[in-house]
Amino acid sequence: MKMDEKINVLGGALAPCSTAPLTGFFRDGHCNTCDEDAGSHTVCAVMTAEFLAYSKYVGNDLSTPRPEFGFAGLKPGDRWCLCAGRFAQAHDEGCAPRVHLAATHARALEIVPIEVLKAQAE
Repeated sequence: MKMDEKINVLGGALAPCSTAPLTGFFRDGHCNTCDEDAGSHTVCAVMTAEFLAYSKYVGNDLSTPRPEFGFAGLKPGDRWCLCAGRFAQAHDEGCAPRVHLAATHARALEIVPIEVLKAQAE
């Protein structure tokens, strides 16, 4: 897999999102992406209780530990490389998490307008 250029939505170098918990399509702590990343795990989101409940409700339980996958479960305050489509859906439903713009990959802009990301910036 060839990783895309490491550029954020502001045009600068892509900053780390989180290493604890370890996130990203490549599990490298960054919201790096590539053509094989069908979910576009490009939005560095700061988890909230409201968003975690919403995500579980729509079928992606991010809060329950899954030790068989080395996943401890997310809690409010954790940063996570979220699928851009899920972020857009949560935004439309009024429960989008905050976004760390410097760590959000430029490819997120293919799905989420920059104005929406900036409105949710931490």
